Amino acid sequence: MAGWTVGKKVLATALGMGATGGAGLYVALDESVKADLTLHPPKLPWSHKGPIDSFDHASIRRGYQVYKQVCAACHSLKYIPYRHFVDVFMTEDEAKEEAAEIMVRDGPNDIGEMFDRPGKLTDYLPMPFPNSAAAAYANNGAVPPDLSLMVLARHGGEDYLYHLLNGYCDPPEGVELGEGQHFNPYFPGGAIGMAPPLYTDIIEYEDGTPATQSQLAKDVITFLSWTAMPEHDERKKFGMKAMLVLIPFTALCYYKKRQYWSLLKSGKYVYNPKKY
Repeated sequence: MAGWTVGKKVLATALGMGATGGAGLYVALDESVKADLTLHPPKLPWSHKGPIDSFDHASIRRGYQVYKQVCAACHSLKYIPYRHFVDVFMTEDEAKEEAAEIMVRDGPNDIGEMFDRPGKLTDYLPMPFPNSAAAAYANNGAVPPDLSLMVLARHGGEDYLYHLLNGYCDPPEGVELGEGQHFNPYFPGGAIGMAPPLYTDIIEYEDGTPATQSQLAKDVITFLSWTAMPEHDERKKFGMKAMLVLIPFTALCYYKKRQYWSLLKSGKYVYNPKKY
């Protein structure tokens, strides 16, 4: 470039700046197009979202049935023990019977050996895989996430999960999916490794509720909302009790404040300077 004239140097600089700007614009537009492939889930009227609304416990019970028969094959609930089921959507005897269906590795016994025993209320729900490596091997390299806190871990909460379960569709023109991937516009990037897990009549509800796809999704997400917030109903009960105390107390404080300051605000103060 030492032999270049000033005009050539200016032209080369302009071309370089133009190429850089064009590349930046292309990347920005490409990213914006990709971002448009992700849909924001609309708000849904969940029955437990009101300030004094509790969970639909019948829906929690049906949702556990969906989790047990569909989701538990890949996803865990490692923070949920069977004792949490008692007086929420099962009786104590039902929860004990449910826990006894699994075998738990325990020990050592009197001779120092490990043994298998039926589950108890204090045991946690079983893991679908012995470790993360086995989970990745069985799921095309992806480890299925634990669902205990999933409702709180995803932006959009219940709305996002509901539309994710019901949002599978064919990819639009120009979108290429890898092997074992499926298109879901509610999943970031659109490509998701989980196959559509729910469809109508995949299970039969114990209470006779029609097992439509939307009903299955609603129930299992209500159940997952409970696993993420098992204190939900008790928290709202405590809040109502607190309001019954705080509202009269606030009114009394306001009355005493008005009573105390009324003398100061309505009084007349006159300054009489001393005469010498």
